This record gives sequence, C-alpha cells and structure tokens, in this order.
Amino acid sequence: MSVIVAQSLHIFGLRSRVANNVCYFDEQIIIYPSGNSCVKYHLEQKWQKFIPGSEKSQGMLALAMSPSRRYLAISETVQEKPTITIYELSSVPCKKRKVLSVFDFPVQEFVSLAFSPDSKYLVAQTGPPESNLAYWMWEKQRTMAIVKADIQNNPVYQVSFNPQDNTQVCITGNGIFKLFRYTEGTLKQTNFQRGEPQNYLSHAWLTEDKVMVGTDTGKLFLFESGDLRWETSIECKERPSEVEKDELAHESESLIEFPTASSPDLSSEMLCEAVGQQQASLPQISAIAAYSKGFACSAGPGVVLLFEKTEEKEGYRENREIRIPQDQRTSDPNQSDKQDVMCMCFSPSEETLLISTNKNQLYIFTMSSTEIIKGEPAHFEYLNFPLHSAAITGLDICIRKPLVATCSLDRSVRIWNYETNTLDLYKEYQEEAYAVSLHPTGLYVLAGFSDKLRLMNLLIDDIRTFKDFTVRGCRECTFSNGGHLFAAVNGNVIHIYSTTSFENVNNLKGHNGKVRSVIWSADDNKLISCGTDGAVYEWSLLTGKRESECVLKSCSYSGVAISPDAKIIFAVGSDQTLKEISDSSILCEVPTFDVTYTAIVVSHSGRMVFTGTSMGTIRSMKYPLPVHKEFNEYQAHAGPVTKMSITCDDQFLLTVSEDGCLLIWKVYDKEGRGLKREKEVGYADEVLITKTDMEEKTQVMLELKTRVEELKMENEYQLRLKDMNYNEKMKELTEKFIQEMESLKTKNQVLKAEKEKQELQYQEQLSELMEKQSREVQDLESGNNQKLLLEYEKYQELQVKSQRMQEEYEKQLHDMEETKNQALEELTEYYEAKLHEKTTLLEEAQDDARQQLQEFEETKKQIEEDEDREIQEIKIKYERRLREERESNLRLKGETGIMRKKMEGELERFHQQNMQLELNITELRQKLKATDREMHKEQQKERDMEALVKRFKTDLHNCVGFIQEPKKLKEGIRELYSKYVQQADMVEIVGVDTDLQQEYTRQREHLERNLATLKKKVVKESEIHRADNVRIMQENVSLIKEINELRRELKVTRTHVHDLQSALGLNRKNKKQGIPDTVPSRELLPSPSVLRLNVEEETERIIEMQRLEIKRLRDQIQGQEQAIALRPLSGGRLPTLEIESSHGTQPQ
Repeated sequence: MSVIVAQSLHIFGLRSRVANNVCYFDEQIIIYPSGNSCVKYHLEQKWQKFIPGSEKSQGMLALAMSPSRRYLAISETVQEKPTITIYELSSVPCKKRKVLSVFDFPVQEFVSLAFSPDSKYLVAQTGPPESNLAYWMWEKQRTMAIVKADIQNNPVYQVSFNPQDNTQVCITGNGIFKLFRYTEGTLKQTNFQRGEPQNYLSHAWLTEDKVMVGTDTGKLFLFESGDLRWETSIECKERPSEVEKDELAHESESLIEFPTASSPDLSSEMLCEAVGQQQASLPQISAIAAYSKGFACSAGPGVVLLFEKTEEKEGYRENREIRIPQDQRTSDPNQSDKQDVMCMCFSPSEETLLISTNKNQLYIFTMSSTEIIKGEPAHFEYLNFPLHSAAITGLDICIRKPLVATCSLDRSVRIWNYETNTLDLYKEYQEEAYAVSLHPTGLYVLAGFSDKLRLMNLLIDDIRTFKDFTVRGCRECTFSNGGHLFAAVNGNVIHIYSTTSFENVNNLKGHNGKVRSVIWSADDNKLISCGTDGAVYEWSLLTGKRESECVLKSCSYSGVAISPDAKIIFAVGSDQTLKEISDSSILCEVPTFDVTYTAIVVSHSGRMVFTGTSMGTIRSMKYPLPVHKEFNEYQAHAGPVTKMSITCDDQFLLTVSEDGCLLIWKVYDKEGRGLKREKEVGYADEVLITKTDMEEKTQVMLELKTRVEELKMENEYQLRLKDMNYNEKMKELTEKFIQEMESLKTKNQVLKAEKEKQELQYQEQLSELMEKQSREVQDLESGNNQKLLLEYEKYQELQVKSQRMQEEYEKQLHDMEETKNQALEELTEYYEAKLHEKTTLLEEAQDDARQQLQEFEETKKQIEEDEDREIQEIKIKYERRLREERESNLRLKGETGIMRKKMEGELERFHQQNMQLELNITELRQKLKATDREMHKEQQKERDMEALVKRFKTDLHNCVGFIQEPKKLKEGIRELYSKYVQQADMVEIVGVDTDLQQEYTRQREHLERNLATLKKKVVKESEIHRADNVRIMQENVSLIKEINELRRELKVTRTHVHDLQSALGLNRKNKKQGIPDTVPSRELLPSPSVLRLNVEEETERIIEMQRLEIKRLRDQIQGQEQAIALRPLSGGRLPTLEIESSHGTQPQ
C-alpha cells in the first residue's frame, strides 16, 4: 500500500513569542520561526525552505544564530522536556548537528541562547525558578560551567556573548544586569549592580567592553567593563495628529488580541504586557541592535530610534526616528501602528533593518532612505504583507480561483493566493470572525462574526458587505459545492440559506450540543454534521430530515468528512480515534496513538485522508484506512490544527492552527510525483468591481487629466513669470556690479599711491638700520677678538697642566700595579707552600691509615687462623676420645656377655658407666659450643676495642688542635684520661668478672648434675676409691687455684695491653700532628713506662705467650675431666672457685 507524501511548500505566519525570532543568514535570506518550523526566506526570489522542529515538539522558545552564520540553535520543549537542537545551515537541506537533551542540572525551559564569537561555545539561560546559566562546548556536548543567575525567581530575558571574548557573558532581566567571566571551570560575576534595580528588557554589545541596556521605563544605560558611563531617557513620541485624540486612541479595541486558553504563548507574555497603568505612557525599550555607527532601539509602540556616536566622550545622540505606518485597511488606523517591537537585526552590510512585533508582523527598512529624504518622517514597510496576529478560526477554498479565505480572532478576513503565495485582500472589522467560506466562483465570501453573518463581495481592492444575516455567534458556515446554497450554524441549529434569494430554506434541528463541523455531499443533496454531543447526522436537503445518525455520547466530535460517493462518513473527536461510519453504524475505528485528531479532510478522489492533531502535526494516509500505524506524520504547527482543506484538483493541502499560521502543502504519492488533475481547467481571471467604483474611477481619471492640463498651463505661466523676474533681477545686479567695480578701481588707485609712499619710507628706515647694524657688528667683533685671545692663553696653560697631571697619574698607576703584582705573587707562593704542606700531611695520614688497615687485617687473619686451628684440634681430640670409648664399650660388652650369669651386679655397673659416658659426650659437645660462643665474644670484644681506639684517636686529634693553648690542652688531656683510661679499665674488669661468673655458674651446674647422677655409685665405691678421690680432689683444688691465678694474670695482661695500645696510638698521633717549627709541650711527653724501643713487637710477643698458656691450661683441664669421668668421685664437695668481683661503673 502506497503512502501519501505531503511536502510543506509555503507558510504565512510568525511566532512572535520566540526570543530572538528574526535574523539574517546572508544579505538576501532571513530566518524566522513560523508554525513548528524555522523558515529560510529569500527576500527577492520569495521562496521558502523549512527547518522542521523536533518530533513531538511543543513549540520553539528561542533562536540563536552563530556569528559565522553557519549554525542555528533552537530551544524547544519536547514531551515536557527542554531540548536544544543545533542545525548546520550550510548543508542543503539543513541537517541536525547536535541535540542537547540530557542535562545534569534542573531545567524546565531555555528562554535565551547565544553562540560565542568563534561559534565553539553555547550559553543558555533557563527560566525561573531555576534561573541557571549554562555554558557548553556544544560540539562535544560538554558542560563547562553552570551558575545560578538569580535567586529571587525574577524573569531573565536575554543572554549574549562578548563579540570579541569567548569567556565573557552578559544577562539582563527584571532587576538583573550581570556580567560573567569563565575562569577555572566556573562562571564568576565580574560586575556589581549599583543604584536602584531596573527592569532591564534588552541589551546589545557595542564594543568588546561596552554594553547598551534598555529598561521598561524608557531609560538607556551604557556600561563599560560593568561600570555606568552614560545614560539617557526616551520620551514616548506621539504623532502630531494624535495628540488631541490620545484618550480616544487608548479606548479603541480594533487590534486587541485575545489568545485562547490553550495557546502555548500565554506563558511567555511577561515581556510584552503592560507593566502597570502608571507606566503606560513610558516607552519600553524591548529590543536593541548595534551597528557600525551606533545602535537602534525600540522607543515604545511602533517607534524605533537610531542613535549615532557623538564626538563627545562616550556619548550618543538620537539621529533618526522610524515608525510603523498606519494601515488604512483596518477598522481603526490610529491603532494599527501600536505594536511593540520584539526583535530587530541589521543585515550583514547594514543596508536594511528588519523588525518583528508582538502582532506577528515583519517590517523592513532601507537604511539608505534616511540619507535620501532627511526632512520627512521615516516609516517601515511590510516585509511582504500583513499576517494574522491571533488564532485562525476559519479556512475555505474555491473552485474557479486559486484563492484561500481565512478568518481569525484578530478580527480580520484575508484572501490568499496559494499559487503566487501572496495576500490578495484583507480587511479588519470591529468584531471577531469565527467562520469563513468562499463561494465556488471565488467572487463572494461568507463570514460569521460574533453578532451577525455577513455575505461579502470580493472586489478588486476591497471586501465589501452586501447582505447581513441575523445569525449570532456563527462558528461554522459553508457554501454548497454548486454555490446556490450555504449552511450556517447557530449553536445546535443549522440554517440553510439560498445564495440568490437569501431566503432561509430550511433549519436542521437535532443536535443537543454545539455543532462543530458541517460538510456538503458532492451533489449537494446531503449535509453531514457533527457536534459536541457525540452525534454524527446525515441530513437530506430535499426533506430536511435526518437520513442516518450515529451517536456516541462519550466522544465530542470536532471534525467530519465524507467520501466522494457520499457513502462513507469520517469523523474525529476527543476519544482519540478515527471513525469510519456508514448507514448509521461504525465500520471501523483507527487509533490515533495517544493524540487527538482535531480536523479531517478527504481528497476528491477518495484515495487520500489527511488529519490534523492537537499537537499541531499533520498525518497523511491512504484509503482504505490502515489498521496499523501506516501513515506519515509531519511537524506543521505550534498549536492545535483548527481547519484543513484540499484543493479540488488534490494538488494542495491547506492547514491553519491556533498559532496564527497558514501552511500550504504540496501532495505527492510515494514516488514523489504530484497527483494529476482529472480535468485540466484554467482558473478564472475575472474580478468584481461595482458600477459606482467604475464611475468614480472614471471621474477621478477625468479630473486628474483636467488637473494635469491645468497644472501644465499654470507651470508654463509660472515659468514665463519667473523668466521675466530673473531677467529684471539680472539687469539690476549687472548695474549694481558695474558701479561697485568703478568704486573698487578708484579705491585701488588710492591704495597703490599709499603703497608707493610707504615703500619709500620703509627703504629709508632700512638703510639707517643697516648702517647702525654694521657699526655694532664691528664693535662686537673687536671686543670678542680680545676676549678670544685671553681665553686661548688660559686654555694653553690649562692644557699643559692637564698633560703634566696625566703623566703623574700614569706613573702612580704603574707603581701601584707593580706593587699589586708583587703582593699577588707573594700570596700565591705562600698559599702554594701551605697547600703543598697540607697535601704532604694528607698523604702521610692516608699512608698511616692504609698501614693500620693492613696491620688490622693481618692481625684479624692470624686470630682467625689460630681459632680455626684450635677448633680443629679440639674436634680431633673429642673424636679420638669418642672412638676410644666406643672400643672400650665393645670390649666391656664382650666381657659382660661371658660373665653374665656370674656378675649381674657388674653388668649393671657397666650399664651405668655407659650412660655416664654418653652424658660426658653430651657435656663435651656443650663445652665445645660454649667455647665457640666464647670465641665469638672475644672477636666482638676485639671489634669494640678497635672502635674505642678509633674514637680515642679522633678525640686526641681534636685535643691536639689546642696545642697553642696550654690550658685547654691540659684540660683536653685530663678529659681523655678520665674518659678512656679509667672507664676502659672498668669495662675490662666488668667484662672479665662477667665471664668468670658465667664460667662459674656453668661449672657449678654441671658438677651438681654429675653429683646427683652418680650419688649411688659414689656410696658403693667410696670405700674402694677413697684414696684416689682425695688425691684427685687435691689436684683439682690446685688446678682451680692455678686457673684463678691465670685469670688474674690474664686480666693484668689485658690491662697492660690496653695501656700499650693507648700509648702506641698517642705516639702515632703526635708524629702526625707534629709541626717542625713548633716545640712540643712538656705535658704531651709520654711517661717513662710507656716509652719502649719496639712496643708493637713486645705486645705481640706477650699475646702469643698468653695464647700458649691458655692452650696448655685447656689441655690440662681436659685431661683432668677424662680422669674424673673414668674414676668415681668421692663424696666430698669441691672448693668454691675464687672469683674477684668488681663493682666498677659501666663506661658511658
């Protein structure tokens, strides 16, 4: 099934409530909102191109053209949500570039938009109560900043960018004038309002830092960088002929506009309505536009003033006043120009000024006309023709002419031509027009007003009433297809009148509610009506009775249509369905999918059905009606569609709406071809004109011809008179000039004589002055020559003196330079010697450090080798003992096996002996571990001793620094002695006592364990081995005493070693710090006990002897321990070890 396509062709109308609703795309193309679309209109070629609104849009709120004229931003409300759509105007057709519909801040609607100078950023102002100002990088849909513009819920009217700065934004509103700058991701206010708040209606940037602002009280303020620089007040200017009729003009109601309650424009009337009765006489500056010479601003109803910059600083003066002209076709021409200017803009070349008004009108003004006729008042002109300023309530077409008749709540009836897209006739009345119908011939029009029904002739230049019918409040009227009858609705009654006799042929009564729509059948025998009572009736004109009816009380019908064969009735209403009715029954119901159909029309071929919705959209579908969603829907109007008509050739569809717009559609099938006429019939060119008008025009022409002849004769007579006057004046002037010339010649001769006389006097005076001057010059030359000679002699003397002083100064300078060089060389040699000396000392110190490090490494290596050797010897010794014990154990086991039966007691003894041997082995292993720990402790002590020696060397080096101060040196030596000598001894003593105590504890515990283990054995064998035990005890006592003596001797030896190391370190330090030129102090000399020939060798020898002695003692102790293990011990206790306790303090 093919789908019918309807393409919007032309629209008549303007949406005045859209902010910034007119702008130039280029010098010849303008853009303005009309219906639910934006229109690109060519001023010369008169074509239109449409930029359709968004789907399911509820109307536009604001426009913004980018400075590059490449993008157009449109603010809309789509399904109760605000949306900003950006179109690219350079593409054909215009395509959507971005859609901003998701916002991270609360918003109900955007009331004003503006692009940045480079068109990269977009700023939008929301309405109250949010009043947020949003700043976008629109191409990336990135919100850069949001700020609350007002917290008092005052309306904000306009927002704009600085024309040279992307970061500065200006907003104006009721009590609001704010400048914001975008910095660091936020919008910060840069100005502070001073003085009494004003209701700022509009503003415009004049330069990059100057803003002109207008108020509702006729005041203009010029702000520069946020500070007030200039202001002026505009008075409301009346026409000279209207001063006396001012009160009468205010009472006139010829152009009062009454928008319906459902009009979407009611919410945005805050800018245009009167502020109050007291401010009625003050002009509202509702629009300002800047241009190169200054700016233009509105100055009350119907007035625009041009201001130009004056030579004074920051001043502007009024240069021109431009008014909206009076329209003589209105019922009250004095009120036709009382329109508020809503928006104005200059063309890119500033040759034309375009304005829009609150009455949905567009006016244009050519700027060059102000220079051509400066003495006469300037007036705007209609851009094309006057448009409807309120909701259109009636629509009808005719057959013989391409005419469309509309009527509106603006009290006007207009006749349009849909082929030439022009307005042919219009007239305004005192009453509102509710319904209109064109006679099929296109020569008559029927209009229903609030008080009567009028049948009018369409003359060549007027719409003239020739018959009134007493049908009050006629909301529907229509001619029959043949034109001989017409139907008029009065409430719930349908009146049928004869067009020729004007008789009331019939009255159709039956509806219980208001009749909303009536339509004739093709043969004019039937009339179909529908009403708010839910009834659809089919009337017979022959009988005046109902032939069929279909009543559905739950539905309030708004439109009805009939098929060409008059068999099918189509009805739409409030139940959101399209009903197909035949023979008083509903054949089918097609759902409207959540919208309400308000109008319907069926093509004359019966194959197409068009419906209008309450959302302002148009739907086209094929007949038979589709069950599913098989239709095309087009964005058409910004309000509910009130009426629809289709031409008799099915070529054009016409729709009107409550938004005051008339839209012409071209109808195609799905392949895009226009639907061809069934019969080509040319339109009629005849027009009506009355005989009186013809006679009047003929009489006027005769009078004009006579007047032309009279003016011609009068002009010739006036020319002859002027020639005669001019000849006489020329003669008089010639005589006068001759006389003046004679007098001037005489005067010239007198002046020449005086001139010659004065020249002789001047020559005599000049000769005298020349002689006098020559004498004075000679006297001055002689005097000046003498002065010059004296000055020259003085100059010679001063020159000689200067030369002599210069030689002396040069000599002094040379001597000083030699002295300086010599002193520099001496200082260089001195510091080089010092540096060499310090370098030598540093090398010696480094050599000593390396030598000491080598000695330390060698000593460490020897000690490690000795310890490893000792550990190896102990290991071999204990392994040998273990092996011997194992052999003895085997031997004893053999003997035990032979003598098992004889000596059970001996077996038990040997078993205990084996256990004792195992204990001895475990003890020896523990002793080995203890020896290892002792060895590590000795190594740690050695490292501590080296650290102590290093600290002592450091402190000694610091002390030697006081070698030139004996007292401080002596105190330093004492501190060294008290710090290292005494404390070091205490550390050694405490360390030795601690080791002895640990050794004592370990031996005591071991012996007690052995004693407890062998107690029984000692009791049994005490008698047998008493003598051996006594001897062994004596040997042990002597050995313990010898150990104690060795320990005391070791302590003394260690103290001696410490003293030797201290003395050795002091001697080395003295060698390093010694200076050849100084004598060492007596206090620094070492004591005789420290001075030896070879201290290091002696110390090593003593350490070696002590190491051998310790080894011997260890061997002896091991031998004794083996003897003790082999022989039972006696029951006596061992003597306690002799331990010298020392209670010295620990070193700090």
